[in-house]
Amino acid sequence: MKNYPVVLINTVLSPLSFLLLIAFVTKGQLLPDAIEGGFIMSMFNSGTSLQGDLAHLKNDFKLQDMVVSSPTSPAAYVTGMALAEVIYSTPALAVLTVLAAIYIHPGPLQVLELVSVFLLMFLTSIAIGYTLSTFSSDIVQSFAFSRLISTLFSTLPPVYYPITYIPLPFRYAAYLSPTTYAAEISQSATGLLSLSTAGTALAWVVLLVTTAILAVVAAKKARWREV
Repeated sequence: MKNYPVVLINTVLSPLSFLLLIAFVTKGQLLPDAIEGGFIMSMFNSGTSLQGDLAHLKNDFKLQDMVVSSPTSPAAYVTGMALAEVIYSTPALAVLTVLAAIYIHPGPLQVLELVSVFLLMFLTSIAIGYTLSTFSSDIVQSFAFSRLISTLFSTLPPVYYPITYIPLPFRYAAYLSPTTYAAEISQSATGLLSLSTAGTALAWVVLLVTTAILAVVAAKKARWREV
C-alpha cells in the first residue's frame, strides 16, 4: 500500500465502480443494495486475492517451504496472510461503512447479521484461495484463476441488485453461487428484499455448509508439503 499506491486505488475502485454504475442506472434506487454488494465483493475478493499472494510467496520466494520446516501451522500461516488481505481492503471497507451509515442506517442487530454474512463470505473465499494457491505453479496462472473466480462469484451473481431482477428461467442458475445467498440475507436483514423465514434459514444453512465443506477440502486436499 505504501510502495505502490496505484494498487491501493485499484482496491478501492473495484467494489465502488459497480456501486456507482448501479446507482446511476437505477437513479439511486438500488444504492443500498449496491453498498451491501460492495461489502460482499470486497470480502470475497480479499479471500481470493490470497491465492495470488500465497502462490507468489510459495513459488518465487519459497516462503512456504520455510514455514513448513518451522513450528508454524498451516492455519496460523493462512490466518496471518488473510488478516493482511483484510488490512489491504480497509480503505474500501471504510468508504462502504460510511455509505452504509448514511443510506442504510442499520441497527445493532442488523449490523451483527451483516458482519456475520460478510465474514462467512471471507472464510469461504479464503478456503478457495488457499487451496488453489497450493496447486498453482505460476503467478500468472494464479492471477488468472483469481480474476475468474472473482467474476464468477462476485460480479455475475445478483450481489449488487436483488435477485428478483433476474428473469425466472435464469434465476435458478444464480443460486449456484454462495454470494447469492449472502446478498439475499443482507438485503433481507435491512428490509431491501422480502424473504420468508424459511428462505432466510435456507440461505444461512447453504452458506454455513458451503463454508464448512470448503474448509474441510482446504484442510484435506491443499498441498501444504511438496511431495
